Amino acid sequence: MSNELPDGYEMSTEPARLDVGLIHRWLSEDAYWALGRSRQKQEDAIAGSLNFGLYDQASGAQLAYARVVTDRATFAWLCDVYVDPGARGKGLGGALVEAVKEHLEPYGLRRILLATADAHTVYARSGFTPLDTPQKWMAFGNQ
Repeated sequence: MSNELPDGYEMSTEPARLDVGLIHRWLSEDAYWALGRSRQKQEDAIAGSLNFGLYDQASGAQLAYARVVTDRATFAWLCDVYVDPGARGKGLGGALVEAVKEHLEPYGLRRILLATADAHTVYARSGFTPLDTPQKWMAFGNQ
């Protein structure tokens, strides 16, 4: 997949451009992994992460969002990837993931992880694969 966004769209990591109310509504009301997340919890997550907004160039409207938790040296967790329902089917999700990967490239990270219940094909197009040795990985908390 190309690392360029489709014509008419732009990505920004500028925190001031984020529509936090919209992001909160998207995630807390429509994203299975974040249903019921409080506004304060979302604001805290944004404050502690690298944030990526995808915008319509003509109107400036935010159409997608992704968040990365990283030490900027060895590891990153890609999460909260969401495309507005009215903007789906245009390749924006995959393009956003590619743009995030490109943004993270200079850090020389050893790995970028993510979890998904239903978008494996989107992430596979961007080079993500299932864990080779899932038995090595452990989690604490809700799964």
